Amino acid sequence: MKKMGLIIIAVAFFVLSSALYTVNETQTAIKLRLGEIVSVDKEPGLKFKMPFVNNVVKFDDRVQTLDAPSERFLTGEKKNVIVDSYVKWRINNAEQFYKSTGGNLARTSNRLAQIIKTGLKSEFSKRTIADVVSGERSEIMANIVKLAKKDISEFGIEIVDVRIKRIDLSQEVSDSVYARMQAERHRVAKDFRSKGAEEAEIIRAAADKERTIILADAYRDSEIIRGEGDAMSASNYAQAYSLNTDFYSFYRSLESYKKSFANQSDVLVLNPNTEFFRHFNPEVK
Repeated sequence: MKKMGLIIIAVAFFVLSSALYTVNETQTAIKLRLGEIVSVDKEPGLKFKMPFVNNVVKFDDRVQTLDAPSERFLTGEKKNVIVDSYVKWRINNAEQFYKSTGGNLARTSNRLAQIIKTGLKSEFSKRTIADVVSGERSEIMANIVKLAKKDISEFGIEIVDVRIKRIDLSQEVSDSVYARMQAERHRVAKDFRSKGAEEAEIIRAAADKERTIILADAYRDSEIIRGEGDAMSASNYAQAYSLNTDFYSFYRSLESYKKSFANQSDVLVLNPNTEFFRHFNPEVK
């Protein structure tokens, strides 16, 4: 009898536990009766269901992340780029989600990934590599969100955000871009060198012109000074000559002898009675 009572209590506990379920504040619960939806409950707390008749399916209302695998896309230039992206999404209509997907999250993720892939393919095919890498990434993501919202409206989910984490160039495209960048840098360097050589020629020509002018001015000034010196020297000689003509004549003769016999091997054959030796020969007048 006691054993029977324990069995009854165990059965009652099992039935009672099967009749109760809890809904967390981050969940939405769908109550089913033989596979058909009876109610949708978002209110958190302890709930009741008919054992063996009702079953409950719970879905997470929080934002979920689908980290899509890297995909290869063609740009408008027919260049391959490798794109790594992710999607933020959540269930906003649990009843519709259950009806359209059977509550299968894997199926939903596959479908969502395909939609995002199609959107990325369409957006990248309209743009060049420069557009997708630098200037238009935000526009691409906004267009994909807009497109995805139309395609997933029947699934009872919503797209919160789509983000492109990284855009990598394939090896052949990287080599091509590097070669183009290198050629551009060489062109810029050549242009700088050309302009530098032109500036150097201008500076060199200006310096040569200034040098020529300075030398010409210096030569002119030196000739003026030399002429003034020669004039002053001639004036001094004239004054000295006028003071003592005999001494001046004798001095000039000595200077002439000195210059004439500057080298010991010099030989002059002259008549001693000439004017050149008149200071050594009193008979010469």
